[in-house]
Amino acid sequence: MTPTEPLLRQATGQAAVRPPLPVKLVIAGGFGVGKTTAVGAISEIEPLTTEAAITEVAAGVDDLSHTPRKTTTTVAMDFGCITIDPTLKLYLFGTPGQERFGFMWDDIVEGAVGGLVIVDTRRLDDCYAAVDYFEHKEIPFAVAVNAFDGHVEHSLEEVRWALDVSDGVPVLVFDARERGSVRDALLVVLEQALARSEA
Repeated sequence: MTPTEPLLRQATGQAAVRPPLPVKLVIAGGFGVGKTTAVGAISEIEPLTTEAAITEVAAGVDDLSHTPRKTTTTVAMDFGCITIDPTLKLYLFGTPGQERFGFMWDDIVEGAVGGLVIVDTRRLDDCYAAVDYFEHKEIPFAVAVNAFDGHVEHSLEEVRWALDVSDGVPVLVFDARERGSVRDALLVVLEQALARSEA
């Protein structure tokens, strides 16, 4: 749109078209739970990733037992975006999963209206830090259990109990590889953020 278009539209009686409202969401969770995959599945642009090869040293620190084919890891953040409708555009920021990169979280999360914590039920303890972070910062969030190979190890109520999240925190199953599934999970986070803003 050129700078003169709004003036021309007003002169001809056409309604000015506003750009979509930008909304920042964070996708968090432990190492290898599907954060980069989720951003890549939904983003309408080529996602920005900061993937680095897993070295022998990192392999000794990061548990690869449940992700033996994983050869890279996020070392700063992932970024993508998706236009939900003409009025709303989501900007997605994926956090690094390893605890040693936790110092970046405050910068990544600043300005976010909500978060999606992705969980692998085979290793629930990997997501405690993300749940604690959002609770401590009082940022609305939802827990999304990633159905690896279409299977989850525990029921949603067992996950809720293990994570000790309140009844007000949605816990759902999704597939980080499927665009529609990721979209639905993000919409749940948006609903949480909206409900918090109206409270």
